[in-house]
Amino acid sequence: MILAMKKQLLLFFFIIINTLAFSQESYTINNETLKLKTEVDGNLDLLWNVIDNEYRYFVKTQNGNIQELKNTKGENKKYQEEYKTVLKSLTEGYGVSVEKVKLTLASLRDFFNVYNATTDLNFNYEEKAKVQARLGIFGGLTNQPFVVNPDNKSVPFFGLEFEILEQKKLARHALFFNLEHALESDDFKYTATQLAIGYRFRFINRERFNLYTNLKIATYTASEETKYPNTPFAYKDSFSGIQAPFILGLGGDIKISDHSFITLAYHDIYAVFIDNHSDFPIDFAIGYKLNL
Repeated sequence: MILAMKKQLLLFFFIIINTLAFSQESYTINNETLKLKTEVDGNLDLLWNVIDNEYRYFVKTQNGNIQELKNTKGENKKYQEEYKTVLKSLTEGYGVSVEKVKLTLASLRDFFNVYNATTDLNFNYEEKAKVQARLGIFGGLTNQPFVVNPDNKSVPFFGLEFEILEQKKLARHALFFNLEHALESDDFKYTATQLAIGYRFRFINRERFNLYTNLKIATYTASEETKYPNTPFAYKDSFSGIQAPFILGLGGDIKISDHSFITLAYHDIYAVFIDNHSDFPIDFAIGYKLNL
């Protein structure tokens, strides 16, 4: 008996929740009666539904006028984008561009939210996260601070970096992946290739420049060293392996265009879980970074 009542209550609440979540209203538009959902409610309302297996979208103004948003094909079989003309006429003068708006629920929702927030200070909405990816190249000098380097010699290195960040709420935080290769020299017969994954925090984050700390969390390193060089006992010793060294570094980006940056970095300053073998760590780089 009790179990049956519980099932009935659960079914009742499920029906109520679904009714609230998917409530629809009936509208008569061009002599056609349609049941539509309200996706955005503001100075301009976005209405929609799937009717006869077709997504249909409508805009409702404050005076109750409703127009359908269409994108039909013309005689040349090109899409006419009539919906852009409708939206442009209704939002003209507020600086909200329709050029990149697509006839999809997500794209229309973003457009309506931006317009309503622009025209009504009391309109609030949860802005969608925008993920930004950046690709960079860099090069510099290093004395391989975490490798035995008796004469503290420096060698050139170069690499690639891929960075992922969220532009709005988490703009100060980023993940990065970099691949770098250090060359050997006559005085320091050691070469290494390293793939690293890490975390970046921008403690200064301005429009034209930013400064950040780096933390290399995990690395895979493949290296080769000539032992006892310039002697009859010379031989090559190789190493490869995964580590979690937690290497700290510093860096900065200087914006030179809307989509590109000059980067400056001091990569390997200190490692939490591996020894620093150099008197003073040298690992300086300069590079170029581009928004993808």
